[in-house]
Amino acid sequence: MLAPAQRAFRAAGVAVDVLLTERPGHGAEAARSGIDRYRSVFTLGGDGTAMEVIEALSGTQCPVGILPGGTGNLLAFALGIPLDVSRAVRVLLKGSTRRMDLGVLANGRHFGVTAGVGIDAEMIASTPLELRRKYGVLAYFGTATGALTRMQTFSVRATVDGKVIERDGAAIAMIVNEGSILGGLFQLGPGISSDDGLLDLCVYAAGGLVSGALVAARLAFRDFSSARHMTFARGERITLETIPSLRAQADGEMIGVTPLVTKAAPHAALLLVP
Repeated sequence: MLAPAQRAFRAAGVAVDVLLTERPGHGAEAARSGIDRYRSVFTLGGDGTAMEVIEALSGTQCPVGILPGGTGNLLAFALGIPLDVSRAVRVLLKGSTRRMDLGVLANGRHFGVTAGVGIDAEMIASTPLELRRKYGVLAYFGTATGALTRMQTFSVRATVDGKVIERDGAAIAMIVNEGSILGGLFQLGPGISSDDGLLDLCVYAAGGLVSGALVAARLAFRDFSSARHMTFARGERITLETIPSLRAQADGEMIGVTPLVTKAAPHAALLLVP
């Protein structure tokens, strides 16, 4: 991944310095230390690497370019960045900048796409790291059937800007910043925008494979007209509680268990986009 990226930068006549991170937090340290010396910072890795640098540079005027090279690349997918590294370099160098909101967890960690619980979190937790490294997001499809078969429903109690929303029979509950996932294959809810200063609550109920397939079809076709299987809300601060307590993910990485306490950080990220 690194060699093609370097060749693409050279072909474009752009000089770059390369840093190989050695530990968690190293990328953030390097980004902060180089903010006055570079016009932009590119990350080459997965969502964890990208978010580490984006968080470090949040609120600054130094844009971040995301080059996909990790196990999930959810944020690159959402932003329409090509998964081919060489092409991604060319597209981003010719692209523009965009301000994007971020979500912030109670411990200060940021997320760019979603944080949540349910089937998606269980797929991530049950997919071996070596498979994710080898196949990227495609590795999750291998565990999707098992997660659907073991589908565990739960009760949700969400507080959105002080308003309490309760739902039973949930299969997935998400706090969403960027509503388009998997290259636009699914839209997670109506009117979700990553630059409106707000987060979105999306709860999907599914009592089995049939209702689960129905929800997936509605997300694929952007049909949010039925409230029977889907619940949506929007606000600056969202707390998500579940019964029972469940394992949670943020941008494809496991982060602990519910409850999730989140708030929006409006326009915190400055990104290079196609």
